[in-house]
Amino acid sequence: MQAIQKVRHRQADVDGLEVFYREAGRPDRPAVLLLHGFPSSSHTFREVMPTLADVAYVLAPDLPGFGMSSSPTVDTYDYTFENLSRAVDTFLDQLGVARFFVYLHDFGAPVGYHLATRAPDRIRGLVVQSGNAHEEGLGGQWDSARAYWADPTDDRRAELPDWLTFAGTRDQYLAGLPEHLRTLHPPESWHLDWERMRRPGNVDAQFALFGDYASHVARFEEIAGYHRAHQPPALVLWGRRDAYFDVDEVLAYHRALDRMDAHLYDGGHFLLETHAAECAQLMRAFVLDNT
Repeated sequence: MQAIQKVRHRQADVDGLEVFYREAGRPDRPAVLLLHGFPSSSHTFREVMPTLADVAYVLAPDLPGFGMSSSPTVDTYDYTFENLSRAVDTFLDQLGVARFFVYLHDFGAPVGYHLATRAPDRIRGLVVQSGNAHEEGLGGQWDSARAYWADPTDDRRAELPDWLTFAGTRDQYLAGLPEHLRTLHPPESWHLDWERMRRPGNVDAQFALFGDYASHVARFEEIAGYHRAHQPPALVLWGRRDAYFDVDEVLAYHRALDRMDAHLYDGGHFLLETHAAECAQLMRAFVLDNT
């Protein structure tokens, strides 16, 4: 009979920041690092971790500024994806994790690609779920963001969608979805996200990371070079109704990587909220096939 794997909830001190993380499985197994996106946290991975832990050592940290981790104000912490990746590096070093599979979702993608390009030999494989690394994924919905990045004035900011609100947080889960999918989403997810975003100064931190996403887009050619040179095995999971990253991104990964398996689901940006069981089984098989 298959053992039921329990998820442990822990805290780590990472360079003076309190980092909350979920942990499951045994440290002697291949490590899987799960990196969440905006505006969520390791809560995203609550349903896939027990299945993965049957074959892997699974770690899901809340990035600084998110979830249950510390949320320093922008005058005391420089919110860039490179800085977040350095915090994750230190976190992994503390746990003795040398090599790992990495799950890239949304803002987790620039964090994970900093880890990958900085030390390619550490990466066993990529699991990409609405994690963008090509121009193809950035459709017209990104036009106002591009305009702001090119000219970050108050006028340009006023043209941006008003997403750093409770309604905007909810839309990350529900935007573009028909009713039969909306009813599958548990509302506590966006309520939890907004509760943590309401901490003093956190909206400013989230906007700073949005601004730094321009630096991730500017690194697309560097990331393409990493793909060409190292050809990591990849599992791409995508909700075809994602309102933020176009499904053309899946084909861009297909062109870039020789060992790439893609699965499209009738889902949205937060695919694990509706298709956790399906994705967990694919991720489990991916780890076994590449260990």
